Amino acid sequence: MTAEPMKTAAPPGMSRRRRRQLVLGGQYGLFAAAVLVVVLLADWPQLRANFANLDVARELFPDILTIGLLNTAVYTGLGFVLGLVLGLVLALMRLSSVAPYRWFATVYIEIFRGLPLLLIFIFVSVGVPLAFPGSNVPGGVAGQAGLALGLAAAAYMAETIRAGIEAVPRGQLEAARSLGMSYGRAMRSIIIPQAFRIIIPPLTNQLVLLCKDSSLVLFLGVTLEQRELTKFGRDLAGQQGNTTPIIVAGICYLLLTIPLSLLARRLEARQQRGRR
Repeated sequence: MTAEPMKTAAPPGMSRRRRRQLVLGGQYGLFAAAVLVVVLLADWPQLRANFANLDVARELFPDILTIGLLNTAVYTGLGFVLGLVLGLVLALMRLSSVAPYRWFATVYIEIFRGLPLLLIFIFVSVGVPLAFPGSNVPGGVAGQAGLALGLAAAAYMAETIRAGIEAVPRGQLEAARSLGMSYGRAMRSIIIPQAFRIIIPPLTNQLVLLCKDSSLVLFLGVTLEQRELTKFGRDLAGQQGNTTPIIVAGICYLLLTIPLSLLARRLEARQQRGRR
């Protein structure tokens, strides 16, 4: 009886986890190498002089806050309020059983979501005075900015609000009607409040977008005291022959948008925890 030869085990192949670690390590290495190349090749003294000149930045304060930042907040707030009110009306029209209401809301939403915001600003500043001779938008530049931003925002908010209303269980409306509530009262007291709790995060994101879109106010022909952040930074950059004012204006935008973005994430996370 002959003994069988011993079989040597083949070396095991590389595990999937190990391959993933090597791939990620290679990606990190490439990213670090690209950053190192940029750091070594960039002309940092020239960049600092043109984009981070502290002497130029000091001259912007406090006007960039009391004029640029304040006007940006005012224009954004006016546009958001108008967009929210008009968006709610359009959402209810979209859900209406009356066909002409649905048609009007659908056409409005499709048109204003499809038009560039710049064209809406031009229409408000030029088209309204031509269409209604002798009339002006109340509030001057602030009114025109709020109207243009609100008309555009309403189209997006209408769809958001409609989705929120449809997300509320239909049984709640039926239960309210069975208790003797009218359709309008049930919507005001029960459905719409619940819908707004659902759509607060996307509405907050819409506020962030409006804050950035307010930069188009510069096409309305504003005065020195009516400038928002983009116009303020661009004018000062032209006067100083330096790009630092535009960078400072960008930082001021972040002072508005980052807290709003964080708030939207927290509200969304809280909403998801409430659904579990």
